[in-house]
Amino acid sequence: MAVSYTVSRVLKRASSFFFQKRYESTMASLTKDEILILLRPPFTNWSNIIREAEKVVGYSTSFMNLRCLLSDEFANLALYLRKLVGSNHLVMQTAKNVLYGDSKNLQPWGLIILLLSKSVKTYGPPTQIKAIDEHQRVLAELIELMRTGHLIHRGIVNVPFAKRSKSTESTIFGNKIAILLGDYLLVTANTMLAGLKNAEVLYTVSSGLKDLSQGEFFGDRDEQNMPLPGKPKVANDDFITFDTTTIAADDVLGKSRKEWTARTIFNGVSLLGRACQSAMLLANQTRETQTYAYHFGCHVGLAWQAATELQTLMSDSKDRFCLASAPVLFGLEDNPDLYKVIDQAKNDVNDVDYEDLKFNILKTDAVNKTKVLYQDHAKKATGYIESIGQNDSVEMIKKLINTF
Repeated sequence: MAVSYTVSRVLKRASSFFFQKRYESTMASLTKDEILILLRPPFTNWSNIIREAEKVVGYSTSFMNLRCLLSDEFANLALYLRKLVGSNHLVMQTAKNVLYGDSKNLQPWGLIILLLSKSVKTYGPPTQIKAIDEHQRVLAELIELMRTGHLIHRGIVNVPFAKRSKSTESTIFGNKIAILLGDYLLVTANTMLAGLKNAEVLYTVSSGLKDLSQGEFFGDRDEQNMPLPGKPKVANDDFITFDTTTIAADDVLGKSRKEWTARTIFNGVSLLGRACQSAMLLANQTRETQTYAYHFGCHVGLAWQAATELQTLMSDSKDRFCLASAPVLFGLEDNPDLYKVIDQAKNDVNDVDYEDLKFNILKTDAVNKTKVLYQDHAKKATGYIESIGQNDSVEMIKKLINTF
């Protein structure tokens, strides 16, 4: 039995090696359009899954921010936003993504927090349980507001003083609106956070928000603060901790998987993890469950981000993709010569020939590595949520994780 098992393993490895080499040679001979058709991911009906999940939580998370959006203060800001309609300012692109986005740019953080909240049993008088449910709902809303406010702030366009003229007036006006809109959402979220009157939750969420802000200064950036990948290095190991206080830029930049993980954690995943931890804290769960929830949130965020970046690269869209995304970093690892293309445009990433860069990345093993990255984090997220509970909410979370 042992001999046949060993032979089976050898045959599987040989077969895998053969097909891998055949795959690489085939990919190298295909045209750009043929590669995109071959690698296009299967279509998934994301909106139907979201509606199913909303039935489980009994709350339409699609309108979580409605109270904020219908307020008088926001209505006044919206009047100014109308002046930018038709412009190419990044704040308008962000607004369109927030209002009409799909799974590529709108990951349902609030919905995950609510589903996680329902995955555990809360004990106490009915009035206390009702209060916990309300606080968890407020937590989900304020996290969505923080995330949206941060996205809007990232829509600010840098206009050097020496280059300002009549033609840049709309851009400068758009920057003012982006600052006001983002500030309003963040202030509203922090007011809601203070309203929970829970010092430990306040500290936990604030640490995630701190990481989100720190992410804007992590690694090299161009003049528009767009991230630039580190120069490829040989990585001895891929392990990285979720403790952001111990992540050092010098230790991760240039090492594809470690750099991507660190950037993604700072770019919002930490906030999602801390929000999941806070949901368990509000439900008076044990420290162990709170830790599981934090790691669950981090792995969910990492899995979704890997899937999103993979879909973006393999889509037919001509939109630019992030140069610090997983497929790009893995592509640079396989073909370090591609870094010269990015290094020559380090002052402004708009100078990069994205179409040519995509073609060369698709000729490497970057797509396969990104798929493995997604599967790895999806599996770990599933393991953590199964350790927390077993019910309809958990099953729906697992479905959301594997929808991409």
